[in-house]
Amino acid sequence: MTARSPVSRATTRILSVIRPQRPGLPRDVKVMLAAAFLIALGFGLVAPVLPQFATTFDVGATAAAVIVSIFAFMRLLFAPAGGALIGRLGERPVYVAGLLIVAVSTAACAFAQDYVQLLVFRGLGGVGSVMFTVASMALVVRLAPPESRGRVSGAYASAFLIGNVLGPVVGGMLAGFGLRVPFLCYAAALILAAIVVQTQLSHTPSSARTSGGQAPAMGFADALGDGAYRSALVSSFANGWATFGVRMATVPLFAVAALGAGPEAAGLALAVFAAGNAAALTFSGRLADSLGRKPMLISGLLVAGLATAAIGFTSGLPWFLVASAVAGAGSGLLGPAQQAAVADVIGNERSGGKVLAAYQMTSDIGAIAGPVLVGVLADQLGYGWAFGVTGGVLVAAAACWSVTREPLRREPSTR
Repeated sequence: MTARSPVSRATTRILSVIRPQRPGLPRDVKVMLAAAFLIALGFGLVAPVLPQFATTFDVGATAAAVIVSIFAFMRLLFAPAGGALIGRLGERPVYVAGLLIVAVSTAACAFAQDYVQLLVFRGLGGVGSVMFTVASMALVVRLAPPESRGRVSGAYASAFLIGNVLGPVVGGMLAGFGLRVPFLCYAAALILAAIVVQTQLSHTPSSARTSGGQAPAMGFADALGDGAYRSALVSSFANGWATFGVRMATVPLFAVAALGAGPEAAGLALAVFAAGNAAALTFSGRLADSLGRKPMLISGLLVAGLATAAIGFTSGLPWFLVASAVAGAGSGLLGPAQQAAVADVIGNERSGGKVLAAYQMTSDIGAIAGPVLVGVLADQLGYGWAFGVTGGVLVAAAACWSVTREPLRREPSTR
């Protein structure tokens, strides 16, 4: 038999790191991926028409924006309660209940008769949203094999991304039948997701939580004592600030005000961000499992930070789109590793509802505070400062991870 050349052996080793051989994902994880796609698809149906629907009640742009922000505010307000419910009732009951609450509130939005009713119904949806968001993270933590947490987190993010990309397209077509129709379709998608989870997810007997089948739930103070969790809170805040806040609120304004482009340029920037994100997600989860969480987190935060800062200094549409795509790739590099790192801290053998709730809250706080502070900077100092500070927040999070332990615990290798 002919011996392989050194180049061939080196290539094999590199490929084994980039695409290590892993067993297939557990069936329960696949059920969670299907539910995530349905949820994201439904949310995408409503997102493009919600502000426009609010204006049909004879209110201005500010009041329409409040309809959007009340959802995030209620998520933030009820996140601790969601974490406590998971510790008391378990992940799946809270997940299904949260889906049904959002389904009912969304259907009610379709029948709202005035602005106040729409505001109340949308706010109630935020309560259910944080319930199923935190519960879904807790389920993924418990169901994902330790050696595949990055891959599972990447697959979960991809399912949401595909749903979020397809949703607005379908929602735009449905809006032609009336602005209330997408709300009813979103409610139907949520009910379907609840049925999928309730009927297809394996049942964990409640006795497993009380008879020694699981370790006691991890408290927030215990998790906060771990440097990896503290760094995850920082990077979650930074990612919420930049990805979920500034990207949605400030990038469209920059495209129009600074570049003189139309609204279609802002939509194109969001699309190329999603494309960069999707490209990175195809491999980032696997690398988080093979190389470790820290390398992916630090590189992702640096790439996203530098690209975001560069957006504020672009003077033409092509470079603006390039910077947006690179920022999306950076977000895709760090996302799976960040969630896997939190899962490493908690472990499969215990519940961490309160820990995950706090982790989610930091992202929501960043998403709420980031656009406000960046808006002030843009008005007072210009968009260069606004995006530069946002990039600096991401780079600062990378610095935190650089002095933190590697969360991934590797099994000793046998030869």
